[in-house]
Amino acid sequence: MIDPELDRVTVHGQLVAPAVGAHHYLVVNKPVGVIVSAGDPGQRRTVFDLIADEPGAPRLFSVGRLDMDSSGLILLTDDGPLAHKLAHPRHKLSKEYLARIVGVPSERELRLLREGVMLEGRTTLPAEVELAASPPGQVWIKLVLREGRNRQIRRMLDQVGHPVKELSRVAFGPIRLGRLKSGAWRRLRPAELTALRSAVGGHDA
Repeated sequence: MIDPELDRVTVHGQLVAPAVGAHHYLVVNKPVGVIVSAGDPGQRRTVFDLIADEPGAPRLFSVGRLDMDSSGLILLTDDGPLAHKLAHPRHKLSKEYLARIVGVPSERELRLLREGVMLEGRTTLPAEVELAASPPGQVWIKLVLREGRNRQIRRMLDQVGHPVKELSRVAFGPIRLGRLKSGAWRRLRPAELTALRSAVGGHDA
């Protein structure tokens, strides 16, 4: 343990000063084709390129992931303890998605998705699933999950015969994407941060 008012810390002889100021908490609306990574050998655009003008951006990291073919809400922060709680499976933090799919699922298929389907020998946790309002010629479905397996929604919908054409995350726990435009970002509001901490049983500063 280090007391910054009493202790002097150096690395290779250079004095290290503690970070000053509050943590950063950002909501980003990730577009399709952007990857959630701090860097990419293939020079693809990353979610961190979208926030390059934010002071302190190089120190941020993502809470969870979205695959390159999906869009929607990503949380970025430099608050490690809170990020760890948000990502920990024991809290079963809800994540809401909208998926445009092939075909119209039957009530039986919707019930299967709600009750859980078998993926790699394990049944998925119960989920909230319902058809969403859709433009003519399209079928959208809303899903609320409390776990986060790799490409889970795409695999669940493949399992019941309705592959995903388009997928977006619209909420992460109490935080909603709202009208944030694709590729844009904003800071969490104080009330949102309080709600996020409450969702994982508080937060030790």
